[in-house]
Amino acid sequence: MKNHPSSLAEWLAHLETMHPKAIDMGLDRVRQVKQAMSVEFACPVIIVGGTNGKGSTCAMLESILLRAGYRVGLYTSPHLLRFNERMRVNGESASDAALLAAFDKLEAVRADVSLSYFEFTTLAAMQLFSDAKLDAVIFEVGLGGRLDAVNVLDADVAIVTSVDIDHTEYLGDTREKIGFEKAGIFRGGKTAICSDPVPPASLIGHAEKIGADLWLFNRDFNYSGDKQQWNFSGRGHRRNSLAYPSLRGANQLLNASSVLAALEALRLRLPVGAQEVRTGLALVDLPGRFQVLPGQPTIVLDVAHNPHAAAALAQNLGNMGFHPYTYAVFGAMQDKDIAGVIEHLKGQVDHWCVTDLPLPRAATAVDLGEKLLHAYADLPPAAETERSIRTFATPADAFVNALSRAGENDRITVFGSFLTVAGVMEFRNSEHH
Repeated sequence: MKNHPSSLAEWLAHLETMHPKAIDMGLDRVRQVKQAMSVEFACPVIIVGGTNGKGSTCAMLESILLRAGYRVGLYTSPHLLRFNERMRVNGESASDAALLAAFDKLEAVRADVSLSYFEFTTLAAMQLFSDAKLDAVIFEVGLGGRLDAVNVLDADVAIVTSVDIDHTEYLGDTREKIGFEKAGIFRGGKTAICSDPVPPASLIGHAEKIGADLWLFNRDFNYSGDKQQWNFSGRGHRRNSLAYPSLRGANQLLNASSVLAALEALRLRLPVGAQEVRTGLALVDLPGRFQVLPGQPTIVLDVAHNPHAAAALAQNLGNMGFHPYTYAVFGAMQDKDIAGVIEHLKGQVDHWCVTDLPLPRAATAVDLGEKLLHAYADLPPAAETERSIRTFATPADAFVNALSRAGENDRITVFGSFLTVAGVMEFRNSEHH
């Protein structure tokens, strides 16, 4: 392409159409382009994969390292409201100008190699962080691990947060198959951390086969705690009297433990004091992960879109205390295990406001409504005031309806696809301006 797009919006529109497949597993093309780029990291590279908990783990790592005074790059996906959220330098979303510079550099060396949207933007993140001369870079895996574009980097520390069933058409339909794909980010002679309490044998086997230094939860590191505070113990390092992470939810201590294990492994290159750990955990912020908004009725935002995440959401909702009625705004992709998600949450939700989403691969609101009816078929029928299912064209419409019906002591949980949560966030932002 002779004339590069001149704005970020034009670039992103162009990237949508540049490659025949949205998801194209394999690293040959990405590796070829990376070799042509001038990307080098003299600093530690941390890669975070797993089914759920990746975003929280990345956010905690970034928060602690920033409090310790390090210059940090963080690459995550997808974004909620703006593409720029995917690449953060020192806690701030990348500017349009920095993104355009990275895109232009990449375009100049790509030659005729075709890259998907995710592959192109992942390589652009590497370029952006390489140019920024950082002390640590953190990359979140997009999908799987072994064949994900992020895996062209060699991680000094690779973390796998959890292994559960999701993206079965790409990763396989068992935890053993998926565990093998996730373990693909491990490297021989480097630190490999798994915070899943029941790691698949395939993950352990792969780590041992390649000679990675494998840290397992309950063997190499663990946590203990009471209502007020918690303690971490690693291979040779303890951290006591820690504040709970400001991210709420049942799995956050597992995620925080893997973060502290990573920092223990990197302690000679990135020393971090006790106070930075405490402050970093206390101040970490991640929109859309069991995010409880202030005010009444209670509003909970959560990007839970597979059964494992839905089980955690149901547990977190159950721990919140009494609400007369719970309304759910729910939209999801049709390739997800929607029945599995509903099964975990049907006991927590009274009124469902299901929504279409603006993507061809989204399930329709009518589909979701039918799956809900099926899920409730074995329960006694309930009056419309006690249980209802309504369909809407947009997340904003569904949310407005829930808001109009909910009493001030009720709660509304907005969950499912990132697009469901983003749709409601955008609507709320527009209302407040």
